[in-house]
Amino acid sequence: MGTQGGSRERIFGRHAAAEVLRAGRRKVHALEIAEGTEVRGALQQVLHLAEAASVPVRRVRRSELDRESDSHQGVAASVEAYPYVEIADLLERAVERREPPLILLLDLIQNPQNLGTLLRTAEAVGVHGVILGTHRAAGITPAVVSSSSGASEHLWIARSNLAQAIDRLRAAGVWIVGLDGGLEAVPMDGVNLTGPLGLVVGNEGEGMRRLVRASCDVLMRVPMRGRVESLNAAVAGSLALYAAWSARGYAGAGSAPATGGLH
Repeated sequence: MGTQGGSRERIFGRHAAAEVLRAGRRKVHALEIAEGTEVRGALQQVLHLAEAASVPVRRVRRSELDRESDSHQGVAASVEAYPYVEIADLLERAVERREPPLILLLDLIQNPQNLGTLLRTAEAVGVHGVILGTHRAAGITPAVVSSSSGASEHLWIARSNLAQAIDRLRAAGVWIVGLDGGLEAVPMDGVNLTGPLGLVVGNEGEGMRRLVRASCDVLMRVPMRGRVESLNAAVAGSLALYAAWSARGYAGAGSAPATGGLH
């Protein structure tokens, strides 16, 4: 499995900080709380998690956090860099769960909000891992951690040349399905999503690159009946992920929190 880097990052927001602490995959060096912040709800949970992990907590002036972030919610955490893993780890995770692989591949997704949304959905449906490209693509930055509400902390994420990653997955028996809006793409209900699956979601404006698109076993489109030309990449990708999970009979749904997650 991949290892953590030596650099540190600053994570902002209550849900993001809580999930970093709950996941326990990277060291949290310190937690800062803005003076005057009422300790209740999500913040109370963050403090309980910090105490359990023996993370030092200090109060700071809100203006200090304001200089770093406009969406800190009165919370900042100093943490180790994100711990990426290897593609082999993603496949092994599927073996451990005794499930056919379900892996999300993102081709040049650059907007942190879109990436965060896709990661949050991926975590919700139980993907075995996510593969991000290494060139011109967003990585797991503090902004992405925040936009995913900390879901990134519970995911196994690898970085790789995407064409090479597809070859690696195909060699392991994974069927590669590319999400595409063209008329030559097969409607979603006409694609078998039950077996070993790698779902490719392309760039927000240009879709998949030519080589990546040509590497897919099949192109799949989300059916539409409205007048809007296409769906946002994060929305289309999220719909496709839920379609894949549905095709698998919502495997593992019984292990999810009873209240779900709407925040």
